[in-house]
Parts: sequence; C-alpha cells; structure tokens
Amino acid sequence: MYPPSRKDFISLTLSDPHSHTYNNGKHRRQSCWRKWKQLSRLQRSLILFLLALLLILGLLSYPSITEQWRGLSDREDWLELTDQQLKAAPPGVKPVLGPAAGIAPAPAARPHLEPAVGLDVIVEARGPNVPILPKPPIKKKTFPNKRGPPNLQKDGNVSDTVGGEKQEQEAVQEEEGEEEGKEKKIVSWRGAMIEADQATEPPPSANEKEAAAPPAPVNPADTVPLEVSTGTADRLEAVRDAFRHAWKGYKDHAWGHDELKPISKSFSEWFGLGLTLIDSLDTMWIMGLKEEFAEGRNWVEKELSFNKNVDVNLFETTIRVLGGLLSCYHLSGDQLFLEKAKDLGSRLMPAFKTPSKIPFSDVNIGKGTAHPPRWTSDSTLAEVTTIQLEFRELSRLTQEPQYQEVVNEVMKMVHTLPGKHDGLVPMFINTHSGQFTHKGVFTLGARADSYYEYLLKQWIQGGKIEDNLLEDYLQAIEGVKKHLVRKTGPNMFTFIGELSHNRFNAKMDHLVCFLPGTLALGAHNGLPGDHMDLAVQLMETCHQMYVQMETGLSPEIAHFSLQSSDGQDVLVKPADRHNLLRPETVESLFYMYRFTKDTKYRDWGWDILQNFNKYTKVPDGGYTSINNVRDPVNPGPRDKMESFFPASYRTDKGAPFLKIPPQGHFWMLLRCCRIT
Repeated sequence: MYPPSRKDFISLTLSDPHSHTYNNGKHRRQSCWRKWKQLSRLQRSLILFLLALLLILGLLSYPSITEQWRGLSDREDWLELTDQQLKAAPPGVKPVLGPAAGIAPAPAARPHLEPAVGLDVIVEARGPNVPILPKPPIKKKTFPNKRGPPNLQKDGNVSDTVGGEKQEQEAVQEEEGEEEGKEKKIVSWRGAMIEADQATEPPPSANEKEAAAPPAPVNPADTVPLEVSTGTADRLEAVRDAFRHAWKGYKDHAWGHDELKPISKSFSEWFGLGLTLIDSLDTMWIMGLKEEFAEGRNWVEKELSFNKNVDVNLFETTIRVLGGLLSCYHLSGDQLFLEKAKDLGSRLMPAFKTPSKIPFSDVNIGKGTAHPPRWTSDSTLAEVTTIQLEFRELSRLTQEPQYQEVVNEVMKMVHTLPGKHDGLVPMFINTHSGQFTHKGVFTLGARADSYYEYLLKQWIQGGKIEDNLLEDYLQAIEGVKKHLVRKTGPNMFTFIGELSHNRFNAKMDHLVCFLPGTLALGAHNGLPGDHMDLAVQLMETCHQMYVQMETGLSPEIAHFSLQSSDGQDVLVKPADRHNLLRPETVESLFYMYRFTKDTKYRDWGWDILQNFNKYTKVPDGGYTSINNVRDPVNPGPRDKMESFFPASYRTDKGAPFLKIPPQGHFWMLLRCCRIT
C-alpha cells in the first residue's frame, strides 16, 4: 500500500524582469487575461468576429439537422405548404390534401386557424403572402364521459371529401390522435368557439367582466380570397349573383325603405328604418361586396335616424335592426354601427316599464313610450323571449348592464311560471299580470318557436353556466318528444305537431324547421345524443316539405297524413300554399352539413336556391314571395321581398352571439341562401 500523497503548495517569486508573478491556479486565469490584453485592438476584433460567425453558422444549420432527423414526416408541416410546395414534395413523402383540393384541414392539426362559415370553403385569417410556420401539437386537457352521438365525438370539423381522399385524411387524423391523445374538440364559427363536449371553461371573474373590451376591428385588406374547388366556386358565385340580384331590385326601387315590392317596382314601409338595407349589410361584408357595403354604410351614417315619432315592434326591430347593427360592428369593427345600436337599444328600453316586467310589444322610439297592441294586453311568448341575445350582447359591448338585466328578468319569470306542460309553454303572456294566457295550446310554430331556440343559444352565449336555461331547454325537448312527435302513415316521416287541450293536430309550420338545426347545435355542445337522432329525422321531413311540392318550395304550413292507406305524406290546404322566402330549413341544413359532413344537406340547400331562382326571381331585380307552391305554371307572385331574405346575420330570429369564456370575440352565423 502506498501512503497517501501529500499535497504541498509552494509559492515562488521569480526575479526575472520578463517573468510574471504567479500563484498556482490563479496564474492561468490571470495569464490568459493579460495575454488577451496584450493583443492589439485589431487582433481582438478579428477573434470576436470569427467567434460570432461560427455561432451564426451553427444556428443556421440547426433547423436542417433537425429536419433530417425528423425525416420530414410531420403532417402539420405539410398542412402549411402551398400547392407549388406540395408538387415538389420529396420522393416517398405523401402530402395531406389541403384547401386547394377543397378539403378543410382538421382543427386538431391546425389549432390556430378557424374555418369560415358557409359553402364549405376555407378563409384563412392571415394577410396575403405571409408564411405560416408549422406549430407543434398542443396537448390539451381531456374530459371524460362525453355525451352526444358517436359521429360528433370524432376529431373535429373535418371537411367532406370523396373516395380515397376522405379515407386518407381520416387516417391522418387517427394517427395524429394517437400521438397527441384525446383532445378537446372545438368547432369555430368565424371566431366564436363552440366546444363539442359537456365540459365548459370557468366563467370570467368580476374583474375580467369589467375589463372586457369590444372585439378588435377587422381590416378588410387582411381578407384572404376564398380557396375553393371548381364546383364549389361555381356555387359560391351563384349565391353571390342571387344576392346581387336581390340587392339590385332594392337599390333601384326601394332604397332606404323597409321592403321591396319587386313586381310593381316600388316599396312598402313598416317602421321607416331601412330594414332590408340593414338586414343585408353583413351579407355584403361576408361575401366581399365592398362597394355595396360602403354604399349601405354611407346611408346608415347620413340617413338612419331613430329620433322619429313612430311606433315599432320591439321584437321585429330587435332582431332585424339591432341585431343587424351589432352584426356589422362585429364583422367590420366600425364604431358607427355600435353607436347606432346603442342609440336604438336605449330607445327600446321603455317597453320594459310594465307592472310585470314582461315588455310591451310596441315602442314609440321618438317619444319614449310603449304600449301593448290595441286589441289585447297580451304579448306573444316568442316576442318577449327572442330579444335576449341582442340585448345581452349590447350590454357586453357597452359595459352598461341595464340591457341584459331587463331581458334576463323576463327569462327568470318564464322559468318559474305555472301553466307549462312537460316543458312546453303556452303562446301568450300578459304584460300586466305576468302570467300565461290561452293555456292548453302548445306549438313549436308561430308565436312560440324561437323561445325554444333562444333557450339553447343563450346558454351557449353565457358560457354554459346558466342552469335555468339548460333545464328549461332539456325539459322542453322531452315534452316535444312525449307529446308532439309523430310519424306519417305512408313513409314514416317524423314531424312535429300541435297540442290543443290534449287534442293532437298533425299540423306543422315551416317555422318549425328551425328545430333540426337547434337540436344538432345542442348535441354538438354535449347534450344527449338522441337529440341528434331526432334532428336527422326532422331534417328529412323538412326536405320532403320542399320536394313533394310541384315548385320544389315549401308551403307556409303543412299537414301530415297519419293513415298508411293515404298516398301522400304531406298535405297542404289552399290557404297554406304560400311561400314567404323563409330561411328556417336552409339554416338547419347549414347546421346539419357542418356537424355531420354529409354532402346531401349541402345539395338540398343548393336545390332550394335553384327553385327560388326558378319560381320567385323577378327579372328586373329582387325576389318575390309566392301564393301557390303547388302550381309551377302560375305560382302567383305576391309582390313582396321580406327583409330577411338577403340577410345572413342570424339563425331564424336573432343574432346568435355565441361566446365561450374567456373568449370575448364573436362572429355571426350565416344563413339563408348562404349555406349553398
């Protein structure tokens, strides 16, 4: 064994004049530093320059090294490539089909993009010629126990394809799902994020609510041209042409007035607020019709005034004018529209000054007075419960709570009122007593329809935390299934009838065709899967209300045969054969196509547009409602184009400002012909 070595330290001082004092290890550091100091300034600069150059070259070479290591196999990178880059793909690497092929990328692979609404096209939120860097997969928190039909629990909002392309893209999604785990599905509606499961994000705190700001303005110059396939592009242009034709008639013969009379080339006045013009502005923006939009905006700025002695209907003015102005503000970011909306909203507030807090139906926006109709003190339930989305959104944008407070009070009262029948509500409510009247009659048609629709959309708008709204909606749907759902005798089509003092009536308004879309929207947001099953069945029936008519257009009201011996499922009485250019069926087709990706719904919408063009289009401009959908030779034009025909800002009635906290950005859902 060797003894442990001793570590002796000796300090030496050398007297040589050319030597340097040193002390063991400290000498090396001091010596290097002094040698560096002895170098000239030029020498030091050259050394530093060379070191910097080596560092830069190392950084530049790093991405290429990692790409070779990854083998260029990341599908998210390929989703960002242009058509030219795809054509130049390396051998053995198969790119995923992208927008140029008319196929929308899966949201799970491109979380930073949001698909545009309508016509199965993709609008990318970026300026022209701006490269998009690939982003790594985002790990998201998973939520167990999803509800809803199996087809809604798959990965997201994948666009439809044909043949092998569809299978290929689904295979890509499955592989990505295995790598990334189960993600929280999200579908985007022009900025309004709707989660496809029952879990919701926590509501914003009081401070967050106070700090909430209106959405940032959108620069029209940032809009990217729509990327569509040839067939879809043709349909898209046909929709634009249809709108231009409707707008031409209005501009030539009814400019600044409420509604166009296209046959007589004149106009009709309801409130004197330019209903058709305001109803059409957001459509122009979405379709990229900048010149027409600028003309309409100029009229709103210089001509639209609410300081006039005129009675207006609270419900109709809210959904057409207030909703239209808010929609334009969200799309354009132009403060003019928000200022006009606030002015109108404040002038509608006197309607809520009633003993019961149930609003009067009519308001004089100049005098600030309100009253019920001359013939009754009742308001229809649909009127008083189909203004909430707009008033709540006005409060959010202005940070003035009074608008939301008055409409929320109405919903609280309806929630607790006696007289319901398994969630179904009567059609009338008294403004003095605040109680239901004409009890025992239940329908999803006129005077009650949009109450049920707005229950769901308010729940979504408020972040899915208002339990009373969800409870009322779910109870109502169960009541519908229990009391109003029947099947026809000949072909077993499912329809929604009416109940009058426990007596069933096999009558269904065209207005009821809002229900398939609403049910699908609920199922997409985590509600029971059998809602989607019912939506599919009802959508088929609404389609039959069109295709079984000689003009291919639905009547206002249909009756259904319950006897299997009858030859026809859909029966129409002479007084019910008119068509008012209503949008409910096309709206539901829009939802159904978006959520199921079944192209038949898109094709059905296209057929409806074709029939509108064939039987309601007026050569000199505009479209007209017709008297007889069963007579293709003489459908009987009624000489009226409703303001909602060229509108796109709402689904059925009222703008669905759908908001999932903490997001504060809203976009409108398209409707009417825009679905095609």
